[in-house]
Amino acid sequence: MASVDQSEPVRAPGPAGAPRAAAIALVSADPAVVRDAEAALAPLGDVVATDVPPPASELRTRDLVVVDLASVPSPEEAAASVARLLGATSAGAILALCRSEAVAAALQAGAADAVPAPFSALELRSRAALALERARASAERERLAATVRALEACRALAPCLEPGEVYPVALDLVLGAVGASRGFALFRRLSAPQGDGIAFRGFREAEARALRVELVECKRVDLALFQDVRASRQGPALEALRAAGADARSLVAVPVRGAEREEGVIWIADDAVELGAAELRLVETIRQHAEAALRNAERYANAKERAFVDDVTEVYNARYLMSAADNEIRRAERYGNSLSVVFLDLDRFKLVNDSHGHLVGSQTLRNLSKLLLGEIRQVDTLARYGGDEFTILLADTSHEAALIVAERIRRRVEEHLFECPGAAPLRLTISAGVASFPEHGRSRVELLEAADKAMYRAKSLGRNRTCSAHELAGAEAVEGAARSV
Repeated sequence: MASVDQSEPVRAPGPAGAPRAAAIALVSADPAVVRDAEAALAPLGDVVATDVPPPASELRTRDLVVVDLASVPSPEEAAASVARLLGATSAGAILALCRSEAVAAALQAGAADAVPAPFSALELRSRAALALERARASAERERLAATVRALEACRALAPCLEPGEVYPVALDLVLGAVGASRGFALFRRLSAPQGDGIAFRGFREAEARALRVELVECKRVDLALFQDVRASRQGPALEALRAAGADARSLVAVPVRGAEREEGVIWIADDAVELGAAELRLVETIRQHAEAALRNAERYANAKERAFVDDVTEVYNARYLMSAADNEIRRAERYGNSLSVVFLDLDRFKLVNDSHGHLVGSQTLRNLSKLLLGEIRQVDTLARYGGDEFTILLADTSHEAALIVAERIRRRVEEHLFECPGAAPLRLTISAGVASFPEHGRSRVELLEAADKAMYRAKSLGRNRTCSAHELAGAEAVEGAARSV
């Protein structure tokens, strides 16, 4: 049973370039320098003064770092100090307060500007304002370039016409945009109970197998709970990771939904990645394009399903049955699961059409379809094979269990009173044949043929009964006689 995910939404950043106060770090051990520099820089933004450089994680949040190097004895040491700060801050600009002979060395080391000491308040403020403007322009250029790269990468989503194709591609795009190496996507088709899927990147094979069990088979995560991008330090997704032996301190979840029935979540599971405003904008851009791709895939799936639905009974048609049977056989082969087929046919249904007309016959087939749907699981597939013949694919069902299901359906039809407007209630019976993978066939053709033959054997034995494909040996002559009835 899925448990609640306890996590915090990651607030989407505001529009790029929105005005805000600059975040300035002032590093100086000289109280006089701190006093004068704070007064000069205060009109430009929020100034936080420390006597030693703050941690790299804090420096990365600053737009400008003003460092006092006036007491550093040599240009080489001033340059080394600037280089160390540059290694700790990835985006902010550095303005050095240094001796006049160290100005060139500080600039060569990468400082955005260098102000010789002693400085005037006006000069420091104007040089800091210019450095901030340059840093903002540079950050904006990089943001735009990163956005363009993300948009170009999102072209990979355009060919995805199957919903299950969208999530793995979106996972790759998200991980690439934020520089992460590990993540996974869990997705679910609300209209397809066996539509759960999962994609992994950066996990060992054993971890991926165990995680599939935790997330797909045990369904530990309720995807409906994820409405926005959020960071988690606890919850069922992290518990599933740990149970699979793939520990992580935190996760970032990115929900991706279609307009109708597709839902899923992409998780970034890389503790080395820190998501700032720029990364979150890229993630949001990719998420929006992935959801647009899902909407297109939903429209395509709807159109395709309409082509696979029988006009009379509104259940799947034979064309869909062939594709579904191939898919179920591949799945059974891959996971070593059972698969059974029930072929059933209304007994003497021609008499209904002859006596009551085809409108009553069609309504009777619709009523039968509703009855059959009520007797099978959502994971099973019901299709009208043709005429008054129906086929049921029973996923993960052994031959013995399938015989029980078929016999239950036979009795249910026999006991049911079929009512149609303008006609007297009808009593009907069916003959059913059951075949299973791999006992009676390893291909779709073999399996359907075995179930079909078993059904005709049921007819040859007097109708209104269920037969197993096990009974087919030596019954070929009887089958020929039944087909002529």
